[in-house]
Amino acid sequence: MRETVNHSLLFARAYEQAAGGIIPRESRPAFHLTPLTGWMNDPNGFSYYHGQYHLFYQYNPYDTEWDAMHWGHAVSHDLLHWTYLPAALAPDAWYDSFGCFSGSAAELADGRQLLMYTGVRQVGGDSKKEYQTQCVAVGNGKDYQKYEMNPVLDSSALPEGLSPYDFRDPKIWRSEDGMFHCVIGARRKDKRGVLLHYESPDGFDWQYAGVLAENDGRFGLMWECPDFFPLDGKHVLFVSPQDMLPEGFEYHNGNGTVCLTGTFDGKRFTEEHNQAIDYGIDFYAPQTILTPDGRRVMIGWMQNWDTCKTTGYEERPWFGQMSLPRELFLKNGRLYQQPIRELSLYRSRKTEYRDVLLDGEKTLKGIDGRVAELDIRLRPADAADPYTKFTMNFAQNGKYYSMLSYRPYESLLKIDRKFSGSRRAFIHQRRCQVADRQGEIRLHVILDRFSMEVFINEGEQVMTATILTDAAARGISFVSDGKLLMDITKYSLFDEE
Repeated sequence: MRETVNHSLLFARAYEQAAGGIIPRESRPAFHLTPLTGWMNDPNGFSYYHGQYHLFYQYNPYDTEWDAMHWGHAVSHDLLHWTYLPAALAPDAWYDSFGCFSGSAAELADGRQLLMYTGVRQVGGDSKKEYQTQCVAVGNGKDYQKYEMNPVLDSSALPEGLSPYDFRDPKIWRSEDGMFHCVIGARRKDKRGVLLHYESPDGFDWQYAGVLAENDGRFGLMWECPDFFPLDGKHVLFVSPQDMLPEGFEYHNGNGTVCLTGTFDGKRFTEEHNQAIDYGIDFYAPQTILTPDGRRVMIGWMQNWDTCKTTGYEERPWFGQMSLPRELFLKNGRLYQQPIRELSLYRSRKTEYRDVLLDGEKTLKGIDGRVAELDIRLRPADAADPYTKFTMNFAQNGKYYSMLSYRPYESLLKIDRKFSGSRRAFIHQRRCQVADRQGEIRLHVILDRFSMEVFINEGEQVMTATILTDAAARGISFVSDGKLLMDITKYSLFDEE
């Protein structure tokens, strides 16, 4: 492949090093990845290559708003400590002049790393449209060259009736026979999403292999950011639909995430079960990886498109975080998630209480902090006189706080951040219907400086939210309506507090 000098990429690399180098470490999360500088959205190219985990991401190094999509790049040995590498891709070719959009990564037969992404260019004169094609770049884990025959898939590879303006986000994998596969999101004329399957013997020459799955109207319109993988004897399909309507307490984010579980006959996926991936406010566009020891691990963009321009975020020199990596399992056909087990290696200063009687408001010595892990078990103190509400206030000071509350008679868990310090009204809360266990619930809460993730009842559901409150607000308190018993174990994480 011919070497070229990429002036746009060199400029972006110089800029990000200068701008990112002056951002204080304490102004970032302790263990959630943020952009080196500027804007971050979807995870891209999540992969294990040459002994390291690689995570690329949609990236605008020049501003904290979406624009001029590059690929940022970071590596890790444990998925928790991240080292920034220079930006991997810049929008500098005729086929990606409007942006290097989302994609994925795989290892070629010769040991090089292949990046496959959506190149976008604007066409159409005054009424411009974003024409989307699939492109590849090849590199050594740090530097990448775009393929001289790009794009490798364009509108000529689309079945009749599909839009070339919504054809994006290739997820690539390699089967046991060495064949490369990818699934790509596309859109029919009625705006409903369809997922297309392509195959290649070498990662460069791609042929259409059929429709993997398509939207029947239940899950929004266009399907973005697909992922497809085997898990515990089934096949799992992740999609991020646009403009979903809620179904009860499922799918409340409009642009959200859906897990479809079922079977795959080598051509077509057949759905057996569906559910939301995350029931909180901030989670989108997840990608997964198979780790060297055989775990399926997921990471997502910890943000909501509807809150990107809310007052408060622009005060930081970075915008956007990745979620905590999560291990995935299937139990009775349902997706379960757990914090990546490596997190337990960075615990310190254990504080533990058993059979704490809550009847009103209470604080507990040693239970505070913004970089912490809490394992909480609740149950009625008297089955004949059940409590009606439990609330944990966190990121709390004399003025601000956020809340996690549970109403057992409704089996509803709620995140609420309306008092967290935002200057404008935006999406402040989400409710999640949990399994009825007569007032018993298990909450595994992970706090970082600017986020909360709660894993409910051994990971049966997860709720995620970012928060704006200054990191000096460290208080945690508990409030109950009625009498309940609480067991709680708290660890500090990464020796931060």
